[in-house]
Amino acid sequence: MAELSVGKEVLSHCSKCKLILAHIIVTMKDSKTPDKVLCKTCKATHTFKDPGATKTKTSVNKVIKSAKAKRPGSRKSTETVAELWTKAIGRNTAGPKSYSIKGSFITGDIIDHPTFGQGVVEKLIDDNKIEVLFQDDYRTLMHKK
Repeated sequence: MAELSVGKEVLSHCSKCKLILAHIIVTMKDSKTPDKVLCKTCKATHTFKDPGATKTKTSVNKVIKSAKAKRPGSRKSTETVAELWTKAIGRNTAGPKSYSIKGSFITGDIIDHPTFGQGVVEKLIDDNKIEVLFQDDYRTLMHKK
């Protein structure tokens, strides 16, 4: 293994680019550990982050497929939010209700929101909050106000 020192190249997780990229060592903590590094791509200087110890963010599509498609306490899902929305809309035979903060909704209701479009009420969070699945994302909305 090559000796690490100031001016040498090392792989680090870039906090600006959100990727593991080549960096130039600017300062060292000790003889074996880089402290500050300069990204060769975006030219940002930041603390060295060991690429083996950090999780990188993936593309937007993969984020939608994994993180947003999984709801807390549910099973792992490989479906996108749009696919989940399509299935939820297809299961419901009733027409959509116009969304109003004063309205009252239950799980399974289809709502027609003026900004977000049609959505399906996935769960009741508490007395006046609902979680709604829209075509692009899950959103928490107020009701019964």
